[in-house]
Amino acid sequence: MKVQAYLAFDGNCQEALSFYGELLNATVENRQTYQDKKMDVPTAYRNKLQHAELKGKGVHIMAYDAAPDTPINRGNNIHLSVDFTDKEEAEDVFKDLSENGIIHHNFREREWGFFGRCSDKYGINWMVNAKS
Repeated sequence: MKVQAYLAFDGNCQEALSFYGELLNATVENRQTYQDKKMDVPTAYRNKLQHAELKGKGVHIMAYDAAPDTPINRGNNIHLSVDFTDKEEAEDVFKDLSENGIIHHNFREREWGFFGRCSDKYGINWMVNAKS
């Protein structure tokens, strides 16, 4: 079994995936816009992503820009959990993810290792873990 995150954005999916790709050493693949789709979306929205995948070693996130008639609510119904073996790398990624976002739990040592939880500037919730 494989469980995978599929993220919805309100027009800034490409920007968010580029940001995550830089942090997680991953690339945007299978990039499809609304351009040639037979869907009822405004002309100005045709260049937005109808589907894309962020792939790298241990990373596979699918995402899209929801059509303008689909309301996107920032909420706490999804968290992406990222596990690192290197504490310093995890701390650096947590710092970058939480910049201009909200830190819910500072990155620090816990009973099981190092952990931090934040919402990034796009409203996506992250849990960053590293072994002691």
